[in-house]
Amino acid sequence: MSVICRPARAQDLELADALVVSSINDLTERHGFGPMAVSSSPKFQLFSLKDDPDGLWVAEDDDRILAFAWSWVCGDMWFLAQLFVSPDHQGQNVGSELIKRTLEHAEKSGASNRVLITFSFNTVSQGLYIRHGLLPRFPIYSVSTSREQLIGSLSGPQFDVTPLEDDALTLDRLAQADERVLGVSRIKHHRYLINDSGARGINLYDGSDWVGYAYLDAGGHIGPLAVMEPHAVAPAFRTALHLATESGSPRVSAFLPGASAAALNTALEHGMRIKFPMLLMSSREFGNWAQYLPRNPGFM
Repeated sequence: MSVICRPARAQDLELADALVVSSINDLTERHGFGPMAVSSSPKFQLFSLKDDPDGLWVAEDDDRILAFAWSWVCGDMWFLAQLFVSPDHQGQNVGSELIKRTLEHAEKSGASNRVLITFSFNTVSQGLYIRHGLLPRFPIYSVSTSREQLIGSLSGPQFDVTPLEDDALTLDRLAQADERVLGVSRIKHHRYLINDSGARGINLYDGSDWVGYAYLDAGGHIGPLAVMEPHAVAPAFRTALHLATESGSPRVSAFLPGASAAALNTALEHGMRIKFPMLLMSSREFGNWAQYLPRNPGFM
């Protein structure tokens, strides 16, 4: 086997997504959770490739993609969105060179913090990341419930909402919220989501006061969501849950940090249940994760 590692191209991304789905499902089935990942259009990967092509790599043998790595950078944060090796080539050092190239991207970025979200039961990967200076910080839970259950249980204060727009005032507010909650601005990622036909972005208002933002997709998934103050977490999440029921999706879901008691309590009060646990790892502590709900393990 002669494996080469090279920068990813746009035409690689659908095959890379299929490899990632296969790898995730192999992992979750082996740990008793059943298959969880489904293929989707690699739109955010393509966005990232155009934004920073140094962040996406493939390892291949005879034109077959055996492994895929994808990372992005915002400010002084480098985020490893995906690093997966085909199930039939794991344990054969296929990913070694790919990991090297990925870490070179982190070094080149000059970022002071390296971050990722992985499955909490993926202990082999955690050991690898710890050796490279990323330490476990807290769990992130995938939670969900049926639309019918949610409609029958929704109660409590909610915020007023307006659509997010791709304008200077909105982007400035979003940047302030992210800098306050995460320590970095993610304007480019907000522009991506606002202009993504599959996502709905909303401003959250308490009367005339802007308190944060949230995104929802057509499949009933919530995130990211951020609020400026801790007391706004529960009504913000409750507002997003209400809007998610209007999507028509049979299920509503979200990723909730273990650091956010308000979000977790609100979820359980409305009949949501934990599907599987994940883990945030980073080279240093950062952010106020009581006030931020991530979109998914690749977007954060």
